[in-house]
Formats: sequence, C-alpha cells, structure tokens
Amino acid sequence: MPAKNAVRTERRKGVAVTIHEVARHAGVSPMTVSRVMNSNSNVREETRELVMRAVRELNYTPNAAARSLAAAQGTRIALIYTNPSAAYLSELLVGALAGAARTAAQLVLDTWDHMSHAAERVAARKIAQSVAGVILPPPLCESKVVLSELSAAGIPVVAIASGRFQADLSSVRIDDFRASQEMTEHLISMGHARIAFIRGHPNQTASTLRYDGYHAAMTAAGLAIDPALVQQGYFTYRSGLEATEKLLTRKSPPTAIFASNDDMAAAAVSVAHRRGLDVPRDLSVVGFDDTPTATTVWPELTTVRQPIAAMAGSAIELLLRSIRLRKDGEARVVSDHVMAHVLIKRDSVAAPRKA
Repeated sequence: MPAKNAVRTERRKGVAVTIHEVARHAGVSPMTVSRVMNSNSNVREETRELVMRAVRELNYTPNAAARSLAAAQGTRIALIYTNPSAAYLSELLVGALAGAARTAAQLVLDTWDHMSHAAERVAARKIAQSVAGVILPPPLCESKVVLSELSAAGIPVVAIASGRFQADLSSVRIDDFRASQEMTEHLISMGHARIAFIRGHPNQTASTLRYDGYHAAMTAAGLAIDPALVQQGYFTYRSGLEATEKLLTRKSPPTAIFASNDDMAAAAVSVAHRRGLDVPRDLSVVGFDDTPTATTVWPELTTVRQPIAAMAGSAIELLLRSIRLRKDGEARVVSDHVMAHVLIKRDSVAAPRKA
C-alpha cells in the first residue's frame, strides 16, 4: 500500500507542473514560455535560455513537447562531421549525444573526411535512405552538393555554426562578426595597435565573418591593417604554428595575435615560448570557441565562448520538431537560432611593452 501511494504522489507531481509555474520560475509571462516552446523567433536569447532552464529544472512537458518526444522515440537522425579541430569536435559530440539521450532519438555519427564532391553526393544519397533528419556542422553545412541532395530527398536539415543564416535552412549559430569585433576592441582597449589576425579555413563563412569583425574594429579605431599581419590558417594546430612563425619573423612583429580558433591560438603561444617570448608581457594571444584547449595551455587563453555543446543540443531539438511537422503534414518552419557568445578574459592578454 505505501508503494502504491508513492506512485500516485509521483504522478501528481508530474501533472502539477503547468506553463504558469514555468513562467513564474523563469520570471516571464506564460505567453513568453509558449513562444519559446514553439520556437518563435521574437524572443531574446537570454530569455529563451531562462525559460529552457526552468523547463529542465521543473521537468515540464507541454503537449507539443510531449508530441515531439513521442515522435523522437526511435527516430534515427544523423550528425555528419568533418572538422580539423579535435577540441571543437569533442564539444560538438558531447552536446549531440546529450541531446539525443534527452529526446530518446537514435543518433547516427558519420565522418566524411577528405571526400570529393562526387563522393559527398553519393554519401548524402545513401544517408538519406536510412535517417529521418540530418545535423550538419561546418563545413558540410555550407556544401551545396550535400544540401541539394538532402533537400531533393526531402530530409530535414539543421545547420550548426553556419556563419550566415540561409533562408531555406534552419540553423543554430552565434554572431561571429560581433564576437570577433568585441575581441578586437578588447585588445585595442589594452593598448594594442599592431594586432595580427590568423584567419580560419576559407571553406567556412564563419571564417570570413570573424575577419570582417576584426577589420571593422581596427577601422573604427583608426588603426591601419598591415596585410603582412594577416595570415591564412585552417583551424588546425599546425596551420597556427606556420602562421605564427611568419608573423614573429617580421622586422616589426605584432604585439598581439588574434587566432580564429583556440587550436591556432595555442599554437601561437607555443611558438612564442619557443622563441623566448613571454605571453602576455611580450605578446598577447587570444583565440575563439573556448574549447578545452583554451585552459590546457599556459597561460590560459582569453577567448570567445561559443556554446558548442548547447548549440548541438538545440539543433537536435529543432530537427526533431521539423521531422514531426513533416510527419503531420504541416508547413515547414525555418528557424534561425542565434545563441549568445561571451568574451572570456584570462591570462593571455596584457598591455604591450613600451618601446
């Protein structure tokens, strides 16, 4: 008898959670909660995160969410990746696996490294036959070949960190331009004028946006950009080594290096140490992403925190919603979910030495 009462009590707890309780817990209106649960774009990211935190803490399951969860049971979705940064990939997979576990979806992981366009086309056709939806991180989320094949097969797709919003493709991203601009402004505020920039892989729009943010901040501050202080990288540690060697062998080297990701920033710190330079007293170094790499080098990196794991989890939720709408015969809704970034200040930045 006590056990039966315990079960009834537990059931009452589950039923008792209402949209009004979620609203009170998050400090917003019930209408705002409804907008968040229905992926309405007219909600600030900070508010969306408050509501979703309240939903998780209260274990709230509205009818629409319950339908999505039911649809997710046994639903096969694929995460296809090809990314040179192991630290970035690790964060991405952690978020995707957590999202799949939370929704009871079956997550298929597949890597398409070093594939030609023809091979990608064949692989896209094959994967479309076995899954209900696909998540694409960069650079695959910008592959016209892959996207066209999946679209032709009627497979819902959500892009992660795609840089720019595409009108026909749902995405979860940050504002790369603004994040890079803020980081450059931070270096300028510390007194740096000769700021070098290591670009990301040219096959990603996020790389261009990060350079554009750097350029905009330098121009707004009235600082000239020396073309020799802009080096091409490819988001790999090795490319960061090569770019930094070129920068530090110049007759007038930079006082700060802004690398487009943490792997290349860590490489810059390594080259500086090998040359007997003190970071940050002789050279300031900053990165982007705030992967585990940022805190495993010395000194720890000042960087832009991109919530990679959370972005992967949100992408799965968006994808499952698209799959449910397709099954229900409802019109497809394209969502552009821009998540907040954070400038993380650590020990790799200081004012430049006086001449």
